[in-house]
Amino acid sequence: MAIRVKLRQLLEQKGISQRELARLTGLRASTINHLCSDNVDRVYLETLELVCKTLGVRIEELIEID
Repeated sequence: MAIRVKLRQLLEQKGISQRELARLTGLRASTINHLCSDNVDRVYLETLELVCKTLGVRIEELIEID
């Protein structure tokens, strides 16, 4: 089972930079950068929840499970 985080695409759609999302969530810029990469190997559910709440999206819009 592979999980793909679609944060880069969501940020582009909403016109929000990674730096701005880091500021809005209080997460480190490196954490946001990692979530936007193609090599996300692990992530905390609390982090995904915070990103979803900040962007106003459902978890199904943020992650894709193969």
